[in-house]
Amino acid sequence: MERDTSWVCNSFGNLYSNQGKLNKAEEMYQQALQSFEKAFGPDHTSTLSTVNNLSNLYGSQGKLKEAEEIYQRALQGQEKAFGPNYTLTLSIVNNLGTLYIIQGKLKEAEEMYQRALQAGRRPSDVTTYRPPAR
Repeated sequence: MERDTSWVCNSFGNLYSNQGKLNKAEEMYQQALQSFEKAFGPDHTSTLSTVNNLSNLYGSQGKLKEAEEIYQRALQGQEKAFGPNYTLTLSIVNNLGTLYIIQGKLKEAEEMYQRALQAGRRPSDVTTYRPPAR
């Protein structure tokens, strides 16, 4: 599968997820993930974006253990690529906190939310992606 097709599969996953067609969404995310991993490797930001989408979907499906495992993968990858205060990293931290609440892991949820809150209180530490100037 070509790289462009990977993005289309990821987009279909988003569409199907929004339509409540969760099984079809999972299928599309899995196809996109396999293709991104093959094309770019497991730690590339495109791969990690799909991992995050799949994590969100698993949470919606009630597959909480799977969601936690791949949220952790997405978090570690984003931290490695962009650091702990990157906006998408903090979004994953927040998502993981929400998942921990659903799982009844309140201490872990509080830790995640505190981490996101502390970064938000230091806006100069929060980073966003800026494409290189041409």
